[in-house]
Amino acid sequence: MYAELEPADLLSALPGAAGPAEGPWLVRWDAVADKAERLVMTALPPVVELSTSGSTGARRSWARTREQLWAEAGLLAGLLAPDRPQAVLSFAPPRHLYGILVGVLVPARLGLPVWYRSQYGPMPPQEAARRWAVMAIPWTFSLMLQRGSWTRAAERVSVLHSTAMLPATAGELVAAAGADRLTVTEIFGSTETGGVATRRWSPGNPPWELFPDVTFAEPRAAGEAPLTVRSPRLARSAGGEPLTTWQLDDHVEILDERRFRFAGRRSRLVNVNGRRINLDELEISVRAALPCADLALVPVRDPVIGEHFDLLLVPGEAASAANVDVRAAFAEIGVRPRRLRLVDRIDRSETGKLRRVRDADDAGEPA
Repeated sequence: MYAELEPADLLSALPGAAGPAEGPWLVRWDAVADKAERLVMTALPPVVELSTSGSTGARRSWARTREQLWAEAGLLAGLLAPDRPQAVLSFAPPRHLYGILVGVLVPARLGLPVWYRSQYGPMPPQEAARRWAVMAIPWTFSLMLQRGSWTRAAERVSVLHSTAMLPATAGELVAAAGADRLTVTEIFGSTETGGVATRRWSPGNPPWELFPDVTFAEPRAAGEAPLTVRSPRLARSAGGEPLTTWQLDDHVEILDERRFRFAGRRSRLVNVNGRRINLDELEISVRAALPCADLALVPVRDPVIGEHFDLLLVPGEAASAANVDVRAAFAEIGVRPRRLRLVDRIDRSETGKLRRVRDADDAGEPA
């Protein structure tokens, strides 16, 4: 059941408040489209503080102005506008930058009704719209595959995704719905930078293109290098000065003045016996091969070879220590985890990111 909220009530609950913004809820921005900007500028504080997810280190607060947030919402709305959506369905919790942008401010920019679906809420009524913009987080794609009738009832579904690497189920959803009816647009960025670049998903690793107000801060270098950018939307540390540049936790290959190819997050790249491995990409392959409730590949320091990774696995109903064949799952890849550790749960943020995990000790079975 969706509780209908007034736009001003939703805005006053942001950011981080437990209560009206928790959902599921419905906000009719279409009823106040002509005064949406005034409502936003009145209800939001001049400076909004938001925290990082804790996936690459300790949680830290960053501040940005409401004008920065409104400007970024305009850029994201511009990506969706050509598809002419009639309503928005958001899965992104509005306690974080991405959720506030796509679940609150982008619908306000577009003047569209928005349904926020919490993890256990119902899908919005099919008859509410024929053309939907869906604001996704990683588990959205598996849920939409399970709710195939809702997706098939739509004339057009435009999915916007950020916060983590796109799961394999995204490609399955596009294939099931048809690329002419359902598309996925990815956003590359962080809490510190906001959106940096975007691309339309397709198989492989297509290039990313910077948003119009973003530039590379470092001269083009041969090979891979950390991504460093300039943008008027960079945050500032709580009580500090605005950032002028920011180096993300990502390695990229710069292709030209506006495009780059993503190589991997610095914290998720390991070199095992001379072979560089992107743990995010490997995790997608392993997840498809191992029956389990959840899994994660965690980088570790190894006293013999320096770098390696462990496999954390939540068995679930379909798996146990006896029937998890790690060797078979990794056989085609040519590298195995150092150890298999069966755990009750894996600590993830609300948007699906693996939180920072300390180096594994020797507990667990050799894989």
